[in-house]
Amino acid sequence: MTTWLPDLSGGTGPLYLRLADSIESAIASGTLPAGSKLPPQRNLAFDLKVTIGTIGRAYALVHERGLVSGEVGRGTYVLAHNENTPTEKSDPAAASLAGTRAIDAPPGKIRFDTTAAPEVGQGEVLGRILGDIARDHPLEIASYSRSFPGHWMEAGQRWLSRNGWRPEVEDVVPTLGAHAAAIAIIASVTSPGDKIVFENLTYTQVSRSARLLGRRTILVNSDDDGMVPDDFERVCAQQHPKLAFLMPTAHNPTLSVIPEDRRRAIADIARRHGVWLIEDDLYGAMSGDRNPLLAAFAPERTFVVSGLSKSVSAGVRGGWAACPAHYSQRIKVAHKMMTGGISFALAETGARLVLSGAASELRDRCTAEIAERERFAREVLAGFDFRSHPSVPFIWLKLPEPWLSGTFKNAAYQEGVMIDDEDEFKAARTEKVYHRVRVGYSSTPDRTELTQGFTILRRLLENGFASYDGDI
Repeated sequence: MTTWLPDLSGGTGPLYLRLADSIESAIASGTLPAGSKLPPQRNLAFDLKVTIGTIGRAYALVHERGLVSGEVGRGTYVLAHNENTPTEKSDPAAASLAGTRAIDAPPGKIRFDTTAAPEVGQGEVLGRILGDIARDHPLEIASYSRSFPGHWMEAGQRWLSRNGWRPEVEDVVPTLGAHAAAIAIIASVTSPGDKIVFENLTYTQVSRSARLLGRRTILVNSDDDGMVPDDFERVCAQQHPKLAFLMPTAHNPTLSVIPEDRRRAIADIARRHGVWLIEDDLYGAMSGDRNPLLAAFAPERTFVVSGLSKSVSAGVRGGWAACPAHYSQRIKVAHKMMTGGISFALAETGARLVLSGAASELRDRCTAEIAERERFAREVLAGFDFRSHPSVPFIWLKLPEPWLSGTFKNAAYQEGVMIDDEDEFKAARTEKVYHRVRVGYSSTPDRTELTQGFTILRRLLENGFASYDGDI
């Protein structure tokens, strides 16, 4: 359909957003029925007297909303109703955003699909701190957080500092965890339609959240040492991304650690192409890695995010972002807009944990517990191919023939164990197949359940499909 023209005279906001909303309204009303071809971008730009870049950004946004599909050389077409409209029985869009992981765990299942800090007595420590906060700040905990006490940023400075790198206090922003920090940064320094670089395998809660914000995902290759600089250079030159998200130390899920020479190369490439960097250092201090942070090589364009969830307590939702100079206020505002604002009780708890030294003590306890569990995992799975780290709470398990990642996950689930297949970590659709699963072992409450879970996985690995009578 090439005669349809939107009316952009009304409304406010950028033209590309108004155009995207107009296309969505036309699809919803039936003006643009399924199968309709949107006007060629150059033609529509001429008719509306706007730049082709405005049209391209709008088309990219409706594509991210799941309303259209495009093929080079053929054009952009409206998807069928059943491809983009939720029903009472299923919600394909929600399923796409949720990935492959179950949101709610049925009772009786062993959860090897989470990597939150293990229980090592946090309740007693947190109970004492929360009681002190209620006594010291009765008014603040009953109201909104309208100011950020200086010690909140000092705590973030202390927690984020590592291997000789130390952010300035004024560049630190307290956040509701590392995830919220990353999303606030993406919302602040990129715009809908902008491209963001992710590795083929990554922490996909960030990439999926970015797509919800209308950003586009592009992939870069990695190997056993992490992101490949030459491929990052190629992607930057060809795709012109605005930002790249990396986990240089103890990458989730592969456990790779980017060596120093690659970090220098990645920082140099980002600088030459004007690309922002988000460095997720959530596992950095736990791992004991001595490589310099990316921020040490490109401080003017690197945001470092980390928090307490993996090494102290996930329930506190404590985190911080260290920003390039003069960007902290911008990120603070974006974080409030994206999350509704930080909780005084949680932010004060996180700060007191760090500044009192309790966070470091709990981290030591957590890493000691993780090390014991990792040793046990290596014993039970001896003879199979996997990557592990004594201070990081998961393994990256290679599946023997004839197992496929998704099939193994389903078989484990039927046997009572929840794990993550490789698709959970794919930032976008890709032809790459790894035949691996991630097994997280920090959140199981006791060693009996840990033993049971790993015993089940070993039996499945040894028996192939023999013990799996599900639909294959």
